[in-house]
Amino acid sequence: MSAEVERLQEIIDQHDNIVFFGGAGVSTESGIPDFRSQDGLYNQKYDYPPETILSHTFFMRKPEEFYKFYRDKMLCDTAKPNAAHLKLAELEKAGKLKAVITQNIDNLHQMAGSQKVYELHGSVYRNYCMKCGNFYDFAHMKASTGVPRCTCGGIIKPDVVLYEEGLDNDVINGAVRAISRAQVMIIGGTSLAVYPAASLIDYFSGDSLVVINKSATARDVNADLLIKEPIGEVFSQIIVR
Repeated sequence: MSAEVERLQEIIDQHDNIVFFGGAGVSTESGIPDFRSQDGLYNQKYDYPPETILSHTFFMRKPEEFYKFYRDKMLCDTAKPNAAHLKLAELEKAGKLKAVITQNIDNLHQMAGSQKVYELHGSVYRNYCMKCGNFYDFAHMKASTGVPRCTCGGIIKPDVVLYEEGLDNDVINGAVRAISRAQVMIIGGTSLAVYPAASLIDYFSGDSLVVINKSATARDVNADLLIKEPIGEVFSQIIVR
């Protein structure tokens, strides 16, 4: 165990109001590609750039193209929670972790057992008809072809926040409450490049800010503890007591 991980263990041992804020890097060790790394979605070749495909305008104008990309790259049902997801759920069960705030849409935190999860960007496991509001699950979308439609004829849209769309106010308010009350905030697996999600960190005024990320982030200078290692490897060494 490195000195940095030992220090993280001490911080976790000494506090019982911890909040975790995570991004795509938390799920890469589960086999889900992130957006900005060398192998991420932004560096793969499609007819349109991924950031264009994942916009509200594109979804409305070219739903067929949107769903080609969406089924190919966003509906991953083979991924399993990794050491980071599992340890966070264990910390919550032990009463130490009060909330997970995630930019991911893959449901892996819930699969691992986390109860209090604020999904800033929604989830591929929830889908709704744009016309009547009917709910459709992950399996329905995975099995669908073309533009998925409700029995009423309306287009089914994933409950995922696309570019140009606003975040859910209830989710934002819950995340802000958790962050503002936290003694410790652990930021992991995120470049902190996506706003307004990244700006939520400004509400933290607790004892220790921990950043765990392989590459540099804008918050490194503010961190009380900086660990540049894969987050799953780091959390696999933590003991919950």
